[in-house]
Amino acid sequence: MGSNTVSFSPGLSLAARRTLIGGSGAYTCLSTDPALRSGTSSIDGGGRNGCFFSDATTVERVTWNTGERTTVVYHLGNVQQVAGQAVVLVMGRVVEGRFEGRTVASPGLQVTLDPLRCASKRGVELITGPSTLVIL
Repeated sequence: MGSNTVSFSPGLSLAARRTLIGGSGAYTCLSTDPALRSGTSSIDGGGRNGCFFSDATTVERVTWNTGERTTVVYHLGNVQQVAGQAVVLVMGRVVEGRFEGRTVASPGLQVTLDPLRCASKRGVELITGPSTLVIL
């Protein structure tokens, strides 16, 4: 279990547009490997995103407490967002590092505290909330 903070540039607006995605995550682990207890991540990517729709590809680079690394690529596809609130289950693949070749499911709920920003010129620039990495 953990949390993610995701930024959009330009911010999410009523109409989907090309945006860059950045962010970070922090996770605690339940693992068959007792040495693996936690991880932090950086997130980047881009695509067409808005307050009601996302179609993007992102890369999450996780550094585990053991010093090992995992790189996951997510092809987000059609993620419905309601007023900038994203309730998602994204699927990805580990392309490098520990767990290479494995599938990743990442359910999460990232929200904005000000959904009315969707109608503003700047849009929703930041969403944050709980997230999980499930490595299958």
